[in-house]
Amino acid sequence: RIRTIYSSKLIEYDQDRHLGVFHVSCEAGTYIRTLCVHLGLVLGVGGHMQELRRVRSGVLCEADNMVTMHDVLDAQYQYDTYKDESYLRRIVRPLEVLLTTYKRIVVKDSSVNAICYGAKFMIPGLLRFADDIDVGEEVVLMTTKGEAIAVGIAQMTTAVMATCDHGVVAKIKRVIMERDTYPRRWGLGPMAQKVKGLVKDGKIGKYGKVNESTPADVSALYGKEGESKPLVEEVKEAEDEEDEEANEVARKKAKKEKKEKKEKKHKHKRDADEAAVAEAGESPEKKKKKKKKKAKDTSDEE
Repeated sequence: RIRTIYSSKLIEYDQDRHLGVFHVSCEAGTYIRTLCVHLGLVLGVGGHMQELRRVRSGVLCEADNMVTMHDVLDAQYQYDTYKDESYLRRIVRPLEVLLTTYKRIVVKDSSVNAICYGAKFMIPGLLRFADDIDVGEEVVLMTTKGEAIAVGIAQMTTAVMATCDHGVVAKIKRVIMERDTYPRRWGLGPMAQKVKGLVKDGKIGKYGKVNESTPADVSALYGKEGESKPLVEEVKEAEDEEDEEANEVARKKAKKEKKEKKEKKHKHKRDADEAAVAEAGESPEKKKKKKKKKAKDTSDEE
C-alpha cells in the first residue's frame, strides 16, 4: 500500500549509540516500523524501530486533549461536591470536536431527520454553507445549533449551491445523529399534500399509478397510462421464455428417465441370461458328483 508522508524531521541523533529520534506526520495506515527499515536502506547502514510514540491522532494531540485518570477523578469530585462541571467538560469533549477541520453545511431543521434515515441532502434543505467547497470533498452537515448530523461527500461546488434551486448537495457517507432526534417533516410539502388528496379521491393509484381521472399536470409528472404497456409485454415475453425453458427441461428430464429405464431393463435381462448360462454350465458337474457319490455308497455297502 502507498501512504503519504507529510513531514519527516530529525530531532536528535546519538553517534555513540547509533540511535536517532525523528518526528513524522503521515497519512493514516502508515507502517512506521517499515519506514524505519526503509530509512536504513536509503542510508546504507540498516535500521529498525526501537520505540514508537503517538503524539497526535487527527485533531487530538498531547498538548490539549490528553488527561490522566487522576484528572478524571478530580473533575468528578469537583462536580459532585461543588456542582462545578467546567472541569468535567474540559475532559469529556463532544463528538463535534473531531469534525472541526471539515467544511460545514448548515441544514434546515425540517431536513435533519430525513438525512438521519439515509436520504440524500437536497437543495431545499440547504441553509448556509462554507466557502471553497469542491465536488467530491468531505463535508460535515450540521444543525443550526451546531450539532453534527452526518459526514457527506459534496456533489456541488459553493458557486453552484449559491445559484442552483434544485439537485443533490451531498451524498451521505456516515450518519452521526440518532434517528428521530428531530421530528419527521417529509411528505408535508404542497405537491405531496396534493398527491395524497388525489389518492384519497381515487384520482391516482395508491403507488402513483395514473388512471383516467388523473389531472393533466399530475399525469405529466407521473407519466401516461399507455407508457406502462411495453413493460407488460416484456413481462409476458419473459414469462413465455421461462415457460419454454421449463418445457425444455421437462422434456430432457423425461427423455433421461426413459433412457435410464430402458438401460435398467436391458441390464436385468442380461443378468438373467448370464445366470441361466451359469446354471446350465454347473449342472452336469453336479450330476457327475452325485453319481460318483451314489456309486461310492453302493460299493461300501457291498
